[in-house]
Amino acid sequence: METTDVDPGGNRASTGPIRRRVPSTGQSSLRRSGEPGTGLHWWAEVVLVLAFYAVYSAIRNLFGSESVEPAVALANAERVIELERALGLYRELEIQAAFLGHKWFIQFWNLFYGTFHFGLTIFALVWIYRRFPHMYARYRSTFLCTTGLALVGFSLLPLMPPRLLSDCGEFGACLVSLHPYVDTVADVGGLWSFDSGTMQRVSNQYAAMPSLHFAWATWCMLALWPTLHTWTSRTLIAIYPLATLFAVVVTGNHFWIDAVGGLVVLAAGHILSGLLVAGWRRWQSTVEAR
Repeated sequence: METTDVDPGGNRASTGPIRRRVPSTGQSSLRRSGEPGTGLHWWAEVVLVLAFYAVYSAIRNLFGSESVEPAVALANAERVIELERALGLYRELEIQAAFLGHKWFIQFWNLFYGTFHFGLTIFALVWIYRRFPHMYARYRSTFLCTTGLALVGFSLLPLMPPRLLSDCGEFGACLVSLHPYVDTVADVGGLWSFDSGTMQRVSNQYAAMPSLHFAWATWCMLALWPTLHTWTSRTLIAIYPLATLFAVVVTGNHFWIDAVGGLVVLAAGHILSGLLVAGWRRWQSTVEAR
């Protein structure tokens, strides 16, 4: 659309098209990290997450297998089994036994157990950071708080996982006839095994309650769900925590009740992160106001 002016001689002169100002939605600034208003820098986030996980791993393994008596971890496992039996829900042994005859099936879940735990979690962090940075700080903080709070469970309740109940090694219970579980990663094949002496001593074999596999899987679902818009993608991410629960049970790495513990630390991590993020923003506002 053009406007015209009439000069004193009666001639019309075009003044050019009218340019309408479209109000900014702020989406461009939300989609670019490091710009004013986001307060995010990819290198700082990488350093933060890696440093946090390094400290977490050091603390987790500081009180590893050698610092906990197997009898203590076994006693806690027996309490968990008794609780599940009282609820009529002790089915882990039956579930694993039903699929052990299908090697390819077990190998798939070994692969799932060893890769998706880290792979999809890293993808979720990067996806939200790149596409929805206005949501990133809260979800990243929930993830870190959940992971940190899991240390409380590991220290208070060292738990022998099902795969070690029948293991006759240094850290197992050797109760083959009573609890004939199979360590599928070691016996059937997977990306790695905890059976080597060095790995057993360095890692914490009894860090099973809560299940961070399930906590992280549920976090991924909650973080990615609002960012996905197709029926297929939302269905897949909704199934992911259930698939993770099946994986940790069929591979003998967790009791299902460990997943309940994972939900507890996730809820606590969400609450704690909300308090931390709110406090940080109040502090920023105070500093900017000065």
